[in-house]
Amino acid sequence: MSLKQFKILSFDVVGTLIDFERGMIDYIRRAVPSAAAVGDDAILDVYRRSRGSDESGLYPDDLERVWYDFAKHLGFPAEPALARGLRDSVSEWPAFPDSAEALRRLRRRFKLVAMTNARRWALRHFERTLGFPFDDSVTVDEARVEKPDPQFFAFTRGRLSVSGYELADTLHVAQSQYHDIGVARQLGYTVCWIERRKGQKGFGGTMEVPQLTKPDYHYATLAQLADAVDAEA
Repeated sequence: MSLKQFKILSFDVVGTLIDFERGMIDYIRRAVPSAAAVGDDAILDVYRRSRGSDESGLYPDDLERVWYDFAKHLGFPAEPALARGLRDSVSEWPAFPDSAEALRRLRRRFKLVAMTNARRWALRHFERTLGFPFDDSVTVDEARVEKPDPQFFAFTRGRLSVSGYELADTLHVAQSQYHDIGVARQLGYTVCWIERRKGQKGFGGTMEVPQLTKPDYHYATLAQLADAVDAEA
């Protein structure tokens, strides 16, 4: 299967392009000095369970609620200012080291579309961090549901179909097997798994899946996808 057949690359953002785990943990370590005694895995375990609960709200506003789960389970101060600070820290979350340059290279040949569970205000920060690479974007504000809800993908497909693009024109690129790769494959998308946690144990801050979905393309970094595209060209 040739990468040259695609016209659109649709991207998950948080976890694929933006290193939310590092950004969140860095904030916690700055805000709560005693958190130095708490391991990264313990923080991510609480985060993952909290975000997977029935109480989850629109992201990243929901991080304020998540903070109180950190307080309950890890002993962090249950202070509103710290909870709001976790939400606001998204403006400083870093991109993965290869993200901005790889997106710049890919944009030479494809239309780039963001598909993010984050709200529009947060995506504006992520776009700035990434160098404003997207030609179009869909956020949870427009879709009104979060991935892996198929309605998110249906909303985006409808949006792109207005411009004459078909499903076969799109390669969906993502890190999360739970939010993206599994459901996109079921919906008929061609998928590219960027395995950001390759070589690390567990699922980190991302929801677990009982079985991994085999992707059409599989790379450890976005730079590797850009290299593969350039090699074909």
